[in-house]
Amino acid sequence: MADHNDPNAVNSIFSDVDVSAADLYDLFGFPSDHPEGGEKVVIALTFASVPKTGEFDSDMLYRIQLHAGPRVVQPAWNDFSLDDLTKYFEAVKDKYLGELNPSEIRVSVDQTQKAKVEFKRFREADFSFTVATNEPVSVTTSGGRRLQVFVGGRDDAFFNDLPGFFRSINYAPQFYHVPHTMPEVRELKIPKTLLELEGNDLFNYDPKNPLLGRGVKKDLPSGPLVWTGNRFAKDADGNYRFVYSGQDAQAGRNVNAVILEIPIDLLTEDAAGNRIVNVWGESWVLKAAHKVEAIPDHPLWTEKPWVVPDVFELDDELQKYKLVDTTGQPFADAALNEREDSRQVGANNFWLAPHFVKRLAHLGWGFGPSITALGLATSFDHDNSPVSVHKTYDSALEAFPRVKKTLFQQLNMPDDTWNKKGLDIPLRRPFEIFVPNVCAIDMDTTGTWPFGRRLEDQVATRFLSMFLDMSAEFKGRKYHVEILGDQSLWDQAPIVPKTPPNPLKNDKEFLNQFPYLADPW
Repeated sequence: MADHNDPNAVNSIFSDVDVSAADLYDLFGFPSDHPEGGEKVVIALTFASVPKTGEFDSDMLYRIQLHAGPRVVQPAWNDFSLDDLTKYFEAVKDKYLGELNPSEIRVSVDQTQKAKVEFKRFREADFSFTVATNEPVSVTTSGGRRLQVFVGGRDDAFFNDLPGFFRSINYAPQFYHVPHTMPEVRELKIPKTLLELEGNDLFNYDPKNPLLGRGVKKDLPSGPLVWTGNRFAKDADGNYRFVYSGQDAQAGRNVNAVILEIPIDLLTEDAAGNRIVNVWGESWVLKAAHKVEAIPDHPLWTEKPWVVPDVFELDDELQKYKLVDTTGQPFADAALNEREDSRQVGANNFWLAPHFVKRLAHLGWGFGPSITALGLATSFDHDNSPVSVHKTYDSALEAFPRVKKTLFQQLNMPDDTWNKKGLDIPLRRPFEIFVPNVCAIDMDTTGTWPFGRRLEDQVATRFLSMFLDMSAEFKGRKYHVEILGDQSLWDQAPIVPKTPPNPLKNDKEFLNQFPYLADPW
């Protein structure tokens, strides 16, 4: 989820890459709010609207994989060490992959724009049906269960200041004409930051060119692509300048989508015990179509067999396709995996855990000092640095002490409404959220992130909240995942513009009935 322009092979931010139907955008998953007829789970996979909104590329195959299991018991650690973390990931890997035989939904659209929807390895025998696109359809299975299916164009449900995020990581292709063939000119070696850096003329807001990075790009300068300053920028009133504007970069944009509402008892015979529905999405393209040529036709695990276990054997149909993109947790691929083609491995991302430690520490050296400068408390140990620092790590062991609290702290929720049954459900911690890379929908909750992902969740701002110290307080309340969306926090901060980093709501109201995502523009 929150996976736009990822992986790099289909990243249309690059000047030499076209928008591709293989580019997955978001994965939403939450318990249905309509209990009549029994418990149901809602899943929505969105992707680039290519060739156009509501019209699908017949060379594509979209997969949604689902596995229902019990809620994982959090480890009872007295202390937190890298060794503990490694052992935890190994234990989860053995249990998760040992039990994994996911149910699967495949969707393809033919040249007449009829969608074939296949259900495999559910409680009923495999079945399939064909539906018209752009129309909600109700299907009754042979067992009498009612499904709802929609394959068509919708408004993009992701509301986000994407240019602001790219300014925060000094990502040149958003602002300059950078081809895919120049990987060294992606994230420049300038500190990540939430506040503008004094003299960072490559990325600071330019009132003479206010649309730079918002549809306008310049040629890449020939001079050094570095920053040599040592402080955050301030205006004449002593205010920092936010790299975010709070504007919705996705406003007025459409997507294509596969949306389903599925009875939970179709997925598992123990719906009372298996309360977590783990979901991830994939895009595959026909090899014969010769598209997305940056990704080889042979599967990733031919070169790296440790990536995908034996349970992922390719059937005759899949052997005609190649895997392009996967999506599970928001920002697991787009931010933590750095959009690398070789890291599109879906649920089995356990081998990437050491990289996540190093990457979070790298981000922390940018975001941590920014948070401190604003008078807020950060979970990242940056040695009280007065300004953001560009620092990378070769070793997870070296990075771990810096990011330890960020990884292990519980992420507070703004109130108790997420726990709709008042059960003893522990708050989630970042190390649990991103490995494995699935949307883990807790059916006893509302499904708001990180207990799933609801359409109205501002996940980009919630992701940033991981770098806050959740034991600190603001106005007598502990920090929580929504605090950066609290306007009163920005009203008292020494910053302009005084806005939450991302918009608080979508450009269109979501629907309160299936297919839930708003009509396209």
